[in-house]
Formats: sequence, structure tokens, C-alpha cells
Amino acid sequence: MKVSVKTLDNKAAGDVTLADTVFGIEPRADIMARVVNWQLAKRRAGNHKVQIRSEIARTGAKLFRQKGTGNARHGAASSNIFRGGGVVHGPVVRDHGHSLQKKVRALGLKSALSAKARDGKLIVIDGLKSDGKTATLKGKLSKMGLDNALIIGGAELDAQFQRAANNIPHIDVLPQAGINVYDILRRDVLVLTKDSAAHLEERLS
Repeated sequence: MKVSVKTLDNKAAGDVTLADTVFGIEPRADIMARVVNWQLAKRRAGNHKVQIRSEIARTGAKLFRQKGTGNARHGAASSNIFRGGGVVHGPVVRDHGHSLQKKVRALGLKSALSAKARDGKLIVIDGLKSDGKTATLKGKLSKMGLDNALIIGGAELDAQFQRAANNIPHIDVLPQAGINVYDILRRDVLVLTKDSAAHLEERLS
């Protein structure tokens, strides 16, 4: 598929041909959902925890004698049936992440890229350069209609461009190695540099 290339000043800078095997497949919503769930599960901290009976700092002495009181039999005060006692079957520290095949992850990324291309939400620009001023960059992005976008740079991001973009709400900037399905889908428009588009084709073809 042929896509027009623009500059940050919203001027034409030629055309680029994108591989249909990466940017032109039929998007799979179910695969994208699996990949997003995999990503979000990996980032969960999993450090929620309650104290079980053996961790409660209460006396372990028997509350009262076994027989003759007319009360039910009880042992330590750390039992879960008492106020301040341990918690039964509560959450423990664990890893919420799970495995997902590389082929599925690759298909999810292809589907996300193809969905943006199909909906006309994919823009290719020749490069990312800025003077480091947020107001200047915000004006340029507004002229391009980029109020909610994910911008993917090359192997390394221009430091001044990243500094200026960090202060603009709803604009995310990532290097080409950091592109992922969740960030693509959570923003309205996907902006790729020519270098990052070539990198994706090489990586996913």
C-alpha cells in the first residue's frame, strides 16, 4: 500500500510503500484483545497481601479451659473467627503475568497496525525534530490534526522533541523498539517515521 509522507510542518515529502503483510491484513479483534490482556497482566504489581493466622501478632495461649465454661472450644486468639485474627484465603503476593506465543503477539501488532491503516488513522512523517519548545510543537501537531496520537520515532528519540512532547496531553512518544498494541489502540492516530515503518516491516515480515 502506498502512503503519503509528510513533514512536521504538514508539507508533502513524497510517498512510501508499506508492506500489505504488515499493514494490510484483516485485523483480528480477538487477537488484539489477548495481547492487550497479556500486556496489562504483566504490568500488575501483584503485591497485595493479607496476614494469615501464623503472621498475626497475638498470644498463642489458649483463651480459656477446654471444658466447663459452657462456651465453644477455642485455641489461639489469632484464629480467623475473632476480630483481629488472621484472614483465610486472602490475596497473596504473586505474579499475574502469563505466557503468550510470539506468533500471537506478532499477529496482534500486525492487526493493530492494519486497523489504523484501514481507518485512515496512520500517518507517516519523514522525521522527528524540534527546538524543544512545547508551544511550537503543539502548534505543528494541531495543524496536522494530531490532538490524540501515538508517535513512534526511530531507534533513538530526539531529546528535544521528546522533551517538548512530554508536556502535551494525549500525545505519547516511543522509540521503535517500544511500539506495542495497547499504546496503539489507546490513542486515536498512529504516527510513524519512515525509519520506524521500515523497522516494523523488517521485524514482522
